[in-house]
Amino acid sequence: MKRLPRIAPWAVVGLAAALCVAVCHERLTSTVPTIYAAVAAAQDQAPPPDPNQDQGQDPAAVNMAPSGPSYTTEAPPQQQGPDDGGYGEQPIATATEPPPPLPDYDQPPAPADGYIWTPGYWAWGPEGYYWVPGAWVEPPYTGALWTPGYWGFYGGRYGFYPGYWGRHIGFYGGINYGFGYVGLGYEGGYWNGTNFYYNRAYNRLNTRVVRNVYSYNAGNRGAYNPGNRGGYNASDRGGAAGNGGRNAASNGYRTDSRTSFNGGARGVQVQPRPAEAAAAREPYAPRMSTQVQHAQSYATNPGQIAAQNHGRPATPAVSRPVLADRNVRPTATRGGGQTRGNHR
Repeated sequence: MKRLPRIAPWAVVGLAAALCVAVCHERLTSTVPTIYAAVAAAQDQAPPPDPNQDQGQDPAAVNMAPSGPSYTTEAPPQQQGPDDGGYGEQPIATATEPPPPLPDYDQPPAPADGYIWTPGYWAWGPEGYYWVPGAWVEPPYTGALWTPGYWGFYGGRYGFYPGYWGRHIGFYGGINYGFGYVGLGYEGGYWNGTNFYYNRAYNRLNTRVVRNVYSYNAGNRGAYNPGNRGGYNASDRGGAAGNGGRNAASNGYRTDSRTSFNGGARGVQVQPRPAEAAAAREPYAPRMSTQVQHAQSYATNPGQIAAQNHGRPATPAVSRPVLADRNVRPTATRGGGQTRGNHR
């Protein structure tokens, strides 16, 4: 009985500690899953049932120049055509006939972090139109985004206006090249500092190779052409084979969803939006020599020539990445237009 007063304080402390541990454990076990669920939800947004439903802020909206609306359903403003010196450069190739429709094909998995997908396109060579395979390309500098080239019908001819590298996505004719190039901007990913984050909803990815991944399905928002060409299902975490959930059956590919040129009676009827015009006035870098060599290497390949492959190229995309030229820096534009130097 005499020892009780001495032991009681220790017993009280021990009992309080035990109660604290129990309460803390209960709170942690109930809170940690909620925290991880919130983080997972932020990093892996599942596509909504309605593809046009807004999911909140689009991370890839930063790919558009800030001086104009990134996405809008309003009619585009009437502006000068790309042949006008005040807006655009002169085409590097011309033809009297339109390019064939865009073929449907699968994207190879991204080879590593930091590579940018450049979609395939029809080019003009000694044998007429030929298909340049889509490829993952090492960007020339951190923060560089690829604005694809496009064919435009102006002045009774079809001209090819080459792609270029810049901080924001410019005008590429409203062509739905797929894999994030939905006709306006780029939904395939975005730069965050020195890291590029890939949107698994539009790219084929192996998360053991590519670390910075998120999901955001933009649906047809900003897409001038219907359909969802090249859009991979967000559940395709490891880069499954096949068409990757491009919804060919559910959307039903229409003829104009494969249109490969702008203007004319049958082309995509779109002019540059304000944000695209603003991107044209920013510093740029032209196609790298490695990209030019990649294109030229297929100019005389029979399997790539439209007249022989009936619009179905033997090699629609390549898995081997295209490396960057060294010491490339964006240069200033001239006269406020899109004159981007010599693209040969």
